[in-house]
Amino acid sequence: MEGKGIRKDNTIATATQMARAITSASLSASPPGAPHLPLRRPWTTRSVAASLHLSPIGLARSPRLPARATAPVACAPDLLQAAKVTVDEYVRSGMVVGLGSGRASGLAIKYLGQRLREGTLKGIVGVPTSVSSASEAAKAGIRLNNYQENLQIDFAFDDADLIEERTLTAVIGRRKFEGGESIIEEKSIVKKASGLAFIVAENQYTSDLDGSIPVLINSGNWLETAEEIDDLFLGDAEVWRRPSSGDAGPLGGDFPLVTREGHHVLDVIFTSPILDLGQVAKSLDQIDGVVDHGIICGIPCTVIIASNDGVEVIDNLSKDQVIDSL
Repeated sequence: MEGKGIRKDNTIATATQMARAITSASLSASPPGAPHLPLRRPWTTRSVAASLHLSPIGLARSPRLPARATAPVACAPDLLQAAKVTVDEYVRSGMVVGLGSGRASGLAIKYLGQRLREGTLKGIVGVPTSVSSASEAAKAGIRLNNYQENLQIDFAFDDADLIEERTLTAVIGRRKFEGGESIIEEKSIVKKASGLAFIVAENQYTSDLDGSIPVLINSGNWLETAEEIDDLFLGDAEVWRRPSSGDAGPLGGDFPLVTREGHHVLDVIFTSPILDLGQVAKSLDQIDGVVDHGIICGIPCTVIIASNDGVEVIDNLSKDQVIDSL
């Protein structure tokens, strides 16, 4: 089939396909006991409906569409307000807080440091999800602790590349990785937290799902795994191995990205609309050689949405209800 990123004959995609795929691939929760937000506050809250209807493979079988670039995220003042709402509403003195990665999380980390310096918050310990969040936290004066499996995390906030409207399923990991970063650890931190909030721009909260999903795979038999993913989404996605730097072909060039755990990253770039991210995650989980991916689903969370009209706060179901529905 024409237009595939990785094929069994290792054919390189055309220059047009390469440019389009690189553009798409490079796009860059109310915790238990949290107080209800009174109506006088300058943002709105609502809940997501409970129904979850899974399609057979989670994709719309419509005519092929080019991988569309996501619109730019909200301007800094809008994201800053969303970051402030996140810290003010959900972070309390003495908490262990998971510190997310990305532009909005960076703003929240800076504001959290400001609250600590002012003395309105005390005794906060941060658990960074990346090198960049650790650096921001250190500059903000936040005491840090490394992630451990037995560590209790009271609350975490993070950026998301995409949030699915019905389920609040998130996609992370489209950003360029810095040395030592790990999707596995980032997901572990946000899933371990008793409360979780994603901070996003209005255009990132959508039912119009497209773009890329990062997939971590074992490096030894990476091509075999890539071919199986390619077959799974045949006609609906292109599979590209992510290079460590610069631009490269579908195979990732001579220097593919290797994560801290020694895995390669495949960008599965959807060219057809995605109906259900949760079903895509289930399909990927069943493939030998897939270690993890950038889809976070099936957990309770809050989404803090920044827009030109203000900040909106959206909660999903309780954890038991989410799990029962999947």
